Amino acid sequence: MLRYTIRRLAQLVLVVFVLSMLLFGWLRLLPGGPVSALLGDRATPESRAALEAQLGLDQPIWAQYGKFVLRALSGDFGTSTGVERGTPAVQVFLTRFPATLELSLLALLLAVAIGVPLGYLAARRRGGWWDNLSITWSLVGVAVPVFFLAFLLKFVFAVELGWLPASGRQDTGIEATRVTGFYVLDGLLTREWDASWNALVHLLLPAVALSTIPFAVIFRITRAAVLDVLDEDYVRTARAKGLGAGVIRRRHVLHNAMLPVVTTIGLQTGALLAGAVLTERVFNIAGIGQAVAVGFERKDFPVLQVVILASAMVYVLVNLLVDLSYAWIDPRLRAR
Repeated sequence: MLRYTIRRLAQLVLVVFVLSMLLFGWLRLLPGGPVSALLGDRATPESRAALEAQLGLDQPIWAQYGKFVLRALSGDFGTSTGVERGTPAVQVFLTRFPATLELSLLALLLAVAIGVPLGYLAARRRGGWWDNLSITWSLVGVAVPVFFLAFLLKFVFAVELGWLPASGRQDTGIEATRVTGFYVLDGLLTREWDASWNALVHLLLPAVALSTIPFAVIFRITRAAVLDVLDEDYVRTARAKGLGAGVIRRRHVLHNAMLPVVTTIGLQTGALLAGAVLTERVFNIAGIGQAVAVGFERKDFPVLQVVILASAMVYVLVNLLVDLSYAWIDPRLRAR
């Protein structure tokens, strides 16, 4: 396992290296290059020359890439030019990342907590009304765009009914102590229960909207995996030996059906980060999804570079944890 983990970490380094090359090339393939993107079409030759010298674009391409990598390793991606003008790009990411992670974790928790049990029950009642209803529900979850569902939930539950807040991470009147940047966790750590509850209430609508597609995917994979396991010989043998239904479900069915489900949960991390761009804009949550949207609008390339690199690293690390969990789920993999 240690050798496997080291090999996967080496792959992580390779992925980040390749991505850095793609980012470096992307900036230079922009129409007119990064200088035109930053200064606009009306830039004077003098201002273009000054900015090129400031960015080191007058040097050979290999020297530019070397400086780009060294600056990235030191956490220097430049300052934000649009999202939070004048703030270091890394600081923008570190400030906003807890909001996106908090939202994504709650959305993933909802998707798993509903999708896995519902998929298992649908497989056990294959062909029945519960199975058909669950499949229809999952199809709706995939078909409805995230931004439309977000607007719909906001209009119904926040505007019309007034049950839940319409935007933000917390009420402005709440006096909360900031410790980690995760508002729900901060309230628990400082025992400010009202602040923690208020932050959780603000998360409900965006988390439900963001969880619909992961829920649908997890549900369908769970259902298919359980159906496959139910037809296996060892399940029929366990029934023939007189084992209880609960033991068969827990030890034989669910345990063996979890491998594809865990893989799917890891892959949905990327979908959550992508869906956060739209969800955070609708609910006005100051996370990295909103930073990406504003960064593209205002051509804030330092912030975009940090967010893209960091998101890729998070995605690869999550999939590494998923792969390592296989050995815990399936003892046969540990033996190999």
